[in-house]
Amino acid sequence: MVTTHRFVVERVRVSVDLVVVGVGYVGLPLAAAASAAGLSVVGYDTSPAVVDTLRAGRSHVLDVSHARLKAMRANGFTVTADPSVLSRADTVVICVPTGLGPDGGPDLSAVRAAAATVSDHLRPGTLVVLESTSFPGTTDEVVRPVLERHGLVAGEDFPLGYSPERIDPGNRRHGVRTTPKVVSGHTPLCAKHCAAFYGRFVDTVVVAKGTREAEMAKLLENTYRYVNIALVNEIAVFCDRLGVDVWDVLRCAATKPFGFAPFTPGSGVGGHCIPVDPRYLLDKARREGARLGVVEAARRVDAAMPGYVAQRVARLLADDGRTVAGSRVLLLGVAYKADVPDTRESASIRVADELAALGARISYHDPVAGPVPRLGPPVTDLDSALRDSDATVLLVPHGGYDLSRLARNARLLLDVTGRVPGGEVQRL
Repeated sequence: MVTTHRFVVERVRVSVDLVVVGVGYVGLPLAAAASAAGLSVVGYDTSPAVVDTLRAGRSHVLDVSHARLKAMRANGFTVTADPSVLSRADTVVICVPTGLGPDGGPDLSAVRAAAATVSDHLRPGTLVVLESTSFPGTTDEVVRPVLERHGLVAGEDFPLGYSPERIDPGNRRHGVRTTPKVVSGHTPLCAKHCAAFYGRFVDTVVVAKGTREAEMAKLLENTYRYVNIALVNEIAVFCDRLGVDVWDVLRCAATKPFGFAPFTPGSGVGGHCIPVDPRYLLDKARREGARLGVVEAARRVDAAMPGYVAQRVARLLADDGRTVAGSRVLLLGVAYKADVPDTRESASIRVADELAALGARISYHDPVAGPVPRLGPPVTDLDSALRDSDATVLLVPHGGYDLSRLARNARLLLDVTGRVPGGEVQRL
């Protein structure tokens, strides 16, 4: 039996080249790149706050400045909470979050809800692409049945594809246009439609064999980082036991021009991808009856690092004749990475929890991130906080920190980042 592909495009009033579902840290940069290339773009989001903010000309995403948003709007970019705009789309790209549920497993509720909304307004010929990170099989086994619930068939009535997002918040060198784009399709023809679409505004398009391969590639990319961060964290802990300077070890090892990729130790991993995506991989492996021993070991190392940092603070205080219980400990940096305001899954917050469990009196400062409600308001006078705290921990090397000033004003300083100069500083 020969399958015929009938991607018939209906005539509708004023079609839109692209509707982005979810205009957050992934969707808005995607919309910006497409708009800059001359595509007509509409952002659809269920959050009234996001819609109102963007309509007011204010960007809520680090990688899209207010000026860039203004240029997008001059090119015709609009944002709406009305899902009927989906019926006008030539292409729909789903960029909603995939986090962890209360049980620590994958939470695809946002993906399912987005697919259901798209399905309600889907017309023949519209290319639908999922960019949200998930386990292999999500596009075909989770998204496709929802999209097809009103009778249209993927691969026959509309092309369906998967293209994993590769956004690195705060990265000024690699953006949507310059980062190679992996694309895939439910069928080979679907993949061609997907490649042609992204080729309009991305320099390099890489076609995967299928959606499962593209989904797995994304998980591998982030799990690679996860495992290597865990490895260097474990080496750092072991070097501490041996009395070896791990930062000098890393400096020397990084000079090898082949076979070694440098990673640095820290208090753990955080953010929207690195601590989350390996959990998707582990959950899929469990359901398939497989075991990923290296990834599971990395998870255990990562989970232990905040507690290890807390114990290093306790040791630092003990060497000064103090107990951690009742001591005032100042944490510098609660974002998950340098110069990014995002605190999702931040290891710094887990360090705060570990120190609080030991009885420490916690305060914190971050020149980029906003307040963390569970930790209370941040300190505003950094110099006074440094002098008044019994110990200070530099957790995130924000560019706004004067490292020499920290070393000069802190009573005791534990530098988790390996950046602060001087011999009076304790390093991870």
